[in-house]
Amino acid sequence: MILGRKLIVIMPAYNAEKTLRKTYEELPHDYVDEVILVDDASRDETTYVARDLGIRTIIHPENKGYGGNQKTCYREALRHGADIVVMVHPDYQYSPRLVTAMASMIASGHYDVVLGSRILGGAALKGGMPLYKYVANRFLTFVENLALGVKLSEYHTGFRAFTREVLETLPLGENSDDFVFDSEMLVQAVYFGFRVGELSCPTRYFEEASSINFRRSVKYGFGVVATTMKYVLRRAGVKGFAILSREGRTLQADEKKER
Repeated sequence: MILGRKLIVIMPAYNAEKTLRKTYEELPHDYVDEVILVDDASRDETTYVARDLGIRTIIHPENKGYGGNQKTCYREALRHGADIVVMVHPDYQYSPRLVTAMASMIASGHYDVVLGSRILGGAALKGGMPLYKYVANRFLTFVENLALGVKLSEYHTGFRAFTREVLETLPLGENSDDFVFDSEMLVQAVYFGFRVGELSCPTRYFEEASSINFRRSVKYGFGVVATTMKYVLRRAGVKGFAILSREGRTLQADEKKER
């Protein structure tokens, strides 16, 4: 619990057998009420390790993609009564020890969304981030800040915290099941007026850490630009989009439809 609010950590997992245990062990368990892992049809022993650690584990029999994995994670967290949800990748790329700090920023009432930024502090390249990814990150962030009228150090971190209200309000059911889900979610948060904060987070790039390849990075970049343009066009009143509509499908609506 953080200031009386239930804290659930979610882990969207894919082939995280080698790093899951270390990630889990560094979580601040004195404050985390529950950990939920969704295994997206891994080809290794991720599920075995998760269950050995006592983690609540959900298995996708078929790979649903990074965005599809997150949708299941958030639905499960809401179903289990989370007030604050922190997403931690089980590949040990981000520091699990910062979960308390991120959750506290939300529990304080100052923020609705908190991002663990690899850019703040200037250690992204020292942590092993490939140069092309760093340059692309900086360029896309510049474009997004300009278009959205905010000032974040980066939009592309996978270390994120949310209030229950954010997860219940955003039409996440309309979002992609691919990596661009992350970008869509932040654009939605800004569009719906939620407060976004950041803290500096060290990053580690190594062989076992998950990372999309160059081809998928390019596809992701174009997806980010397309998502940003939807925001611009919607704000200008030129065209409406389901991902920016209050009538769009929420996670709860998707769950009822599946049942």
